[in-house]
Amino acid sequence: MINHLADHFRPKRLEEVVGQKHLVSPSSPFYKLVQQRQMPHAFFFGPPGSGKTTMAKIVASELDAPFYEMDATSLKVEEFRKIFAKHKGTLIKPLIFVDEVHQLSKTQQEVLLVPMERNEAIIIGASTENPYFSLTAGIRSRSMLFEFYPLSQEDMRALIDRVKTEIDFEIDKEAEAYLIDSSAGDSRALLNLLEYGLKVENPLTLPTLKALRPTMLKDGVSSDDTHYNLASALIKSLRGSDVDAALYYLARLIDGGESVEFITRRLVIFASEDIGNANPNALNLATSTMLATSKIGYPESRIILSQCVIYLASSPKSNTAYQAINKALDYVKTQPKLSVPPHLKSPSPQNYLYPHDFGGWVKQKYLEKPLRFYESKGIGFEKNLNEWLEKIMKS
Repeated sequence: MINHLADHFRPKRLEEVVGQKHLVSPSSPFYKLVQQRQMPHAFFFGPPGSGKTTMAKIVASELDAPFYEMDATSLKVEEFRKIFAKHKGTLIKPLIFVDEVHQLSKTQQEVLLVPMERNEAIIIGASTENPYFSLTAGIRSRSMLFEFYPLSQEDMRALIDRVKTEIDFEIDKEAEAYLIDSSAGDSRALLNLLEYGLKVENPLTLPTLKALRPTMLKDGVSSDDTHYNLASALIKSLRGSDVDAALYYLARLIDGGESVEFITRRLVIFASEDIGNANPNALNLATSTMLATSKIGYPESRIILSQCVIYLASSPKSNTAYQAINKALDYVKTQPKLSVPPHLKSPSPQNYLYPHDFGGWVKQKYLEKPLRFYESKGIGFEKNLNEWLEKIMKS
């Protein structure tokens, strides 16, 4: 019996990779770049067991590049510097693989910028979440993004067949179906369960597999069941004020083992993007939910999440804050910069009118020319804000 099946059957070449046809097909851009030895700095994202680390090792092998594997959660900046110093002045370009890359601090990312720009190393990062949201603009502009998908049932069967070419074992149909379904598109999970099942018995049966893995792994059974789609469905249900639908998708995420951090980040964003000043307390509650659940964890956090989701779904909706900042940013990026009026510069000159000296408001110029980004819809508390502004300017 071969020990550590996940390591033993790890693909060594692109042609051996199970799944990820969009990357390893000879006609794919990714495949062509590797074959031409023109691999860019890249970030891989996708569910566990989809082959991100394996792919990075294959790329290093194809390029004959020294391979350095690091974990962003325990990484020290000095480790980067030692690798760059070791290969400085040589023709050897190392491949540095950083797992959990979304955990890199801005300081760690800044250390990578110059070596990436000078092509002193090939940087590949991996994450179960799209890392582009946590990477700096400088890192993003110097790299490419490749998504990995959960393995299909056909991919998993092909993997089992590959194991059978080296190990003589039998497995009944029910057990094989459970082995595949319960692994949820995760090749490592499948091989680990198969390995320990075969340590117990051969032929392998369903009761043994269920004893080793009583419940199915969640998140990734199919593309429709990924946490990205469930999170999207949750947000859209909140936006549509459907409390029960939002609770259903929340339950799916919790049951699938989704972290409270992943869920609460999206609730906080939603509270500002889709409710905003129509109910300012929504952001307070969502932020409090993020703090409370980070201290408590499951299973009790499910109650706090439920309270927050019900409140957000029931709140009046307005995306005026979201639209206003987008309009302002679009103007700033596409139009000539406006000069700051002299009386607004620091330190405040004599001709600046201090509003408190005039009862709280006084008419004066704040922009070089008039602009309009904010258009209140008068929904919920926004109506109160409109009334406040009107009263302030009439005072």
